[in-house]
Amino acid sequence: MTQHVARRAGLVAAFSLLASAAWAQFGPGTQWTKDGYGYFQVKQDEIVELDARQAGKSRTLLSKQQLTPAGQGEPLKVRRFALSDDGKLALLNTNTKRVWRYDTRGDYWVYNTLTNKLTQLGKGRPESSLMFAKFSPDGTRVAYVSEHNLYVENLADGRITQLTSDGTDKLINGTFDWVYEEELDCRDGFRWSPDGRSLAYWQLDARKTPNYLMLNTTEKLYPFTVPVEYPVVGEDPSRCRVGVVAATGGETKWMNVPGDAVQHYIPRMEWAGANELILQQLNRRQNESKLMLCTTATGAVKPIYSETDKAWIDAKDGAVGWNWIEGGKSFVWSSEKDGWRHLYKVDRSGKEQLLTPGSYDVVSIENIDEKAGTIYFLASPTNATQRYLYKVALKGGKAERVTPPNLSGTNGYDISPNGKIALHDYSSASAFPVSDVVSLPAHQRLHGGEVPAQAAKMKLPKTEFFQVKTTDGVTLDGWMVKPTNFDPAKKYPIVFMVYGEPASQTVVDRFGTGFNRLYQGSMADDGYIYASLENRGAPAPRGREFRKAIYHNIGALNIRDQAMGAKEVLKNAYVDTSRVAVWGWSGGGSSTLSLLMQYPQIYKTGISIAAVDNQLNYDNIYQERYMGLLPEDRHYFVDNSPLAHAKNLRGNLLLIHGTGDDNVHYNNAEQMINELIKHGKTFQMMAYPNRTHGISEGEGTSKHLAATYTKFLKENCPPGGR
Repeated sequence: MTQHVARRAGLVAAFSLLASAAWAQFGPGTQWTKDGYGYFQVKQDEIVELDARQAGKSRTLLSKQQLTPAGQGEPLKVRRFALSDDGKLALLNTNTKRVWRYDTRGDYWVYNTLTNKLTQLGKGRPESSLMFAKFSPDGTRVAYVSEHNLYVENLADGRITQLTSDGTDKLINGTFDWVYEEELDCRDGFRWSPDGRSLAYWQLDARKTPNYLMLNTTEKLYPFTVPVEYPVVGEDPSRCRVGVVAATGGETKWMNVPGDAVQHYIPRMEWAGANELILQQLNRRQNESKLMLCTTATGAVKPIYSETDKAWIDAKDGAVGWNWIEGGKSFVWSSEKDGWRHLYKVDRSGKEQLLTPGSYDVVSIENIDEKAGTIYFLASPTNATQRYLYKVALKGGKAERVTPPNLSGTNGYDISPNGKIALHDYSSASAFPVSDVVSLPAHQRLHGGEVPAQAAKMKLPKTEFFQVKTTDGVTLDGWMVKPTNFDPAKKYPIVFMVYGEPASQTVVDRFGTGFNRLYQGSMADDGYIYASLENRGAPAPRGREFRKAIYHNIGALNIRDQAMGAKEVLKNAYVDTSRVAVWGWSGGGSSTLSLLMQYPQIYKTGISIAAVDNQLNYDNIYQERYMGLLPEDRHYFVDNSPLAHAKNLRGNLLLIHGTGDDNVHYNNAEQMINELIKHGKTFQMMAYPNRTHGISEGEGTSKHLAATYTKFLKENCPPGGR
C-alpha cells in the first residue's frame, strides 16, 4: 500500500466499480493452503477452500451451521479470518468497526474443527474492542489488543492474561495513533516471537499531542466536540518505543534504540530470530533511515545499515514481511541510492549486493522463491503508466519480463508461497478488468479470464495517452478523452483532473482512467475534452529525480509542471482556451486552487474538494516529509500554500468540504474563505455537514455532490464544440 490513502480518496473512488474487496479493506492478502495450490475465501457466509489450478473445484471448510453461535439464528458475518498452523483452528473476525480508515476493531471467535466448538474470545472486554488477534505459533493461545492494552488468551481454558495495564486513550500499546496509521501505514502493532514465548510491541505516547476538536453540529440538539489526536506541522510526534514482554506476563524489556524517541519514527519492526528484533528508524526529517538489530533479553541495539537522501526516504513497504532469505542470514531491501528504486541483498553485518541493476524502478516485490532462486517484482521500465511482472535471479542480474506482451496495461499479481501459481488481474483504460489464474514462470492461463457479461455492454471512454514536453524541458505523461463525434474543426472546452502530490498517480493505463464519477452524464457525449497530466513529484516509476524534485516545492514545482503541460495541450487547435477548467480532491483540491490562482491566464474555472489550503494545517509526518521542518523551512510551507495566492483569484471557483473531515480539517476551507473575503474575491461554497474526507456519509450525499459539481461546471465552463 502506498501511503496517504485517505487524501487520494477522490481518485480511488473513481475506480470503485472495479475495486476488489482486498483493494478496499484492511487485512491480510490471499490466505493460501500450505502447499500453495489452493486458497481460502468467505463465500455466502461460509469459508471455502478453492483449488487454484481447477475452476469450480472447492470444498467447504466451515459451513453456515458451524459459523452460527449457539442460541443464534444467523451465522457470523466473517470480515476476515486466519487458520492455525495445523489448520485445525479458525480465528474469525466479525462485528467490525472503523478506527480511522479501516475497520480494525471488532469481535473474534475461534472455531475448533476437532471439537466442532465455536467460542468467542475476550470475555469481559467491550463489544467490538478487540484488534489484530493472532494465533501463537503453536496455536494454543491468541493475542490481541483491547482499549490500547495487550492480552493473551489460553484457548484450552479461556484464561486471559493482561500483558500491559498502562494503556489509555493517549498511551497506546500494540497499535498506533492517527498519524502513524495515516502516513506510515502502521496499524497492527505487536508480533509473536517465533517460539511463542514472548511478544514484541510498539508503545506510542500521544499525551503531549494536542487534540484537534472537530465540531459535530448535526447528531444532537446541542453541538459537541470530537477530539482527534492530530499533530500538525511543527508539533512533536508521539514518543515511540518498542518492547518485549513474556506471553505469561511480567515486565516489558524496552529496546535501547538510540536517538530521541520523540524526534524519530519507528515505522517497521519484526522478529529476526527467537531472541532478536530488526527495526527501521527514520529521523524527524525522514531523510535518514537506519536498520537495527535488537537483542531482546538485554535491549541492546546494533545498527547494521543506514542511508540518507537529500529529500526523503520512504518507510519500508508495510504490506509485506521483512523478506528474509538464506535462513535468516540476509534479507532483500529496496533503496533509491543510485537514482532508481532497486533491490539489494543485505546481510546481518550490513554488507549489500545490488540485485536489479539498470535504469528502471522496482515498483514492488511480489514474491521471493528461494527454491527456484527467483525474485518476482512489478516494474514498467519503458512506460510509467503501466505495470508488469518481472523476475530476476536471487543472485542478481538482468531482469526478465514475465507478463506476456499482449497484456498491455496494468497487471497485478497475488503469487502463491510456492511461487508456481498466481492470481492475476489485468485491465487497461480500454479493457474491463479480468481475473485469471496463471502458472509461473510460464504465465500460462490455468482458468479464468472471462469478461463479465455486464462489462461487455459497458461503453468505455476512448482514452488516448500522450506525452508533452514543457518549456522547462520536462516530459510529462498525459491522457485525454475527446468528445463523442469529435470534429477537429471545432473548439471544445477542456477539463483537467489533477492530483499533483507524492501520494498518487493520475495517468495510469488501467480501467477507470477517463471516467469522472462526479459528472452526471457523459462528458464526451456532452462535448467536453477530459484530460490529466502527471507532474514531477508523482510516485511514477520514472526514477528518483522525477519523484523527488518536488522536495520543498509542493505548491510550486508541481503547479508549474501542470500549467506548462496544459499550455502545450492548449496549442491544439481544437481546444477552446476560453473554456479551461480544473478539478481535484484532497491534494488535488490544493493543486486546483494553486493552478487557478497562480495561472489565471490558463485556468478559468476550478472545483476544489477537501483541499489543504494552508500546508501548516496538515499533519507533521506527511507535510514535513516533503517540505522540511519548522522553523527553518517555514517559508516553503507558507509561500507555496494556496492561501498565499488567494488574492490572485480571477476565475470561477467552487469550494467543497466536509465539516467532519478528520484528515483535512474544515478549518482549511474557513481560512481560505476568510482570505478570499479579505481580498474581495467572490466564489461559491458547498459545505457538507459532518461528512468526512470522502464526503460519502448520509443519504443522497454522493448524488448531491455530483449534481453540484456538474451544475457548476456546465454553468461556468459550458460544454460543446463551437
